[in-house]
Amino acid sequence: MVLTRRDFAKRSGYTGAGVVIAGSVGALGTAPGALAMGTAQDRADGHGPDTGYGPLVPDPEGILALPEGFSYRIITRSGVTKLESGEFTPSNHDGTATFDGPRRTTLLVNNHELKGPRSDWQYPVPLADGLVYDPAASGGCTVVEVHRQEGSVAEWVGIAGTSQNCAGGRTPWDTWLTCEENADKAGQHGMTKDHGYVFEVDPFDRRANQDPKPLKALGRYEHEAVVVDTRSGDLYLTEDASGPNGLFYRWVPPHGFRHGRMQLRKLADDAGVLLAPKCYDANGRFVDDLSRATRTGTVYGVDWVEVPERDAQSAPVREQFGEGEVTRARKLEGMWWADGGAYIVASYARAESPVQHDGQVWFYNPRRRTLTLKVLLGVNMHPHADGAFDGPDNITVSPYGGLIIAEDGEGVQHLFGATECGRTYSLARNELNIGSAAEPKFSEFTGVVFSPDGRTLFANIQTPGIMLAITGPWRRQP
Repeated sequence: MVLTRRDFAKRSGYTGAGVVIAGSVGALGTAPGALAMGTAQDRADGHGPDTGYGPLVPDPEGILALPEGFSYRIITRSGVTKLESGEFTPSNHDGTATFDGPRRTTLLVNNHELKGPRSDWQYPVPLADGLVYDPAASGGCTVVEVHRQEGSVAEWVGIAGTSQNCAGGRTPWDTWLTCEENADKAGQHGMTKDHGYVFEVDPFDRRANQDPKPLKALGRYEHEAVVVDTRSGDLYLTEDASGPNGLFYRWVPPHGFRHGRMQLRKLADDAGVLLAPKCYDANGRFVDDLSRATRTGTVYGVDWVEVPERDAQSAPVREQFGEGEVTRARKLEGMWWADGGAYIVASYARAESPVQHDGQVWFYNPRRRTLTLKVLLGVNMHPHADGAFDGPDNITVSPYGGLIIAEDGEGVQHLFGATECGRTYSLARNELNIGSAAEPKFSEFTGVVFSPDGRTLFANIQTPGIMLAITGPWRRQP
């Protein structure tokens, strides 16, 4: 069933604002200041009774604090581990996907969020023969192979010469869509080609990655993440940008197109239709920015507006719309496809947004064409104190219930969970101080994703670039 704006307003008149569209993650809320289930003290502590896995135990190695019974292993580390070709692992790990590999292995595609000229970075992605888009750019992806029993690790380049590869998305046909969060044109910052595109990487077939081609049909802008609607074949994409705030996009493939490995590369640059959202509240009123929602369970109806010029040669895509034409949000970040829709993160909102917050997670239901607010973080007044969360970024739906979220906020950085009944809990804390004793600084977590069998949680510490495998007594969360 698809709701028009009029249908949505009429239905909301019967059910009231704050309708909860049920999904396996339910209506979630988080501390501090969240409007959700649990006591005020639960929210202040960042967890509730019988939630999570207990308090975090400080790590004597100064890397990762975990609950009792959990352990971690370093899989790759920039400047320490090496690729098959002999170069060091590139730095600035970001978005990651896992695949069930051959011969009892897990394959991971790992983004490296490196922006600007190669000379700016000690460990850029090596320019592997045949895998380079722009030889001036420093970013790209590596493919990591982990043997589940022997523990051996191999790593090689999947794509090179791209810029600021931030997040992306796993496809149902077992490839990775890597997203450039940088829209430099040829001639800017030393680049020799335009950037701001999505590229497809095949973790199984190295030959398929030869001669990288940007998927221009998906638009040129500060891409963050992408997911695939497994029913319709539509793609949904987020944009991390401000001035004006960014957009959440939908790409509809051309009639008759059939998805498959590297089939997107065969499309014309203007294939399909790229759309931006226009949202309405329960009374049918236009919503200019997603920060307007201040209660979990808030539901907006969504119409879609065609992007005028998707390659953004005359103006950035988000600037091609006037006031009242589209709905924006600050720092649209990670996404995950589950429960028949897309979970979408808006990391925070400040002065550039109508209402301030420290994070939202929305659920887009494509059949009903609705956005429902699942997680809301109030402004964290004490980000350097442990126990409160702010700045959600990469996200995954856990096989044990609820969400696992990578924190990219101020101060202390966590991996944290949000359960189906509206409670949150700490799962890990970054203890690698890249600042000083007097002024400690901790890098964000990125690339949070479970192994295909659900036994291992992989996550990255972005700076300097460390991939971690976390194991322990996982259990269903209430």
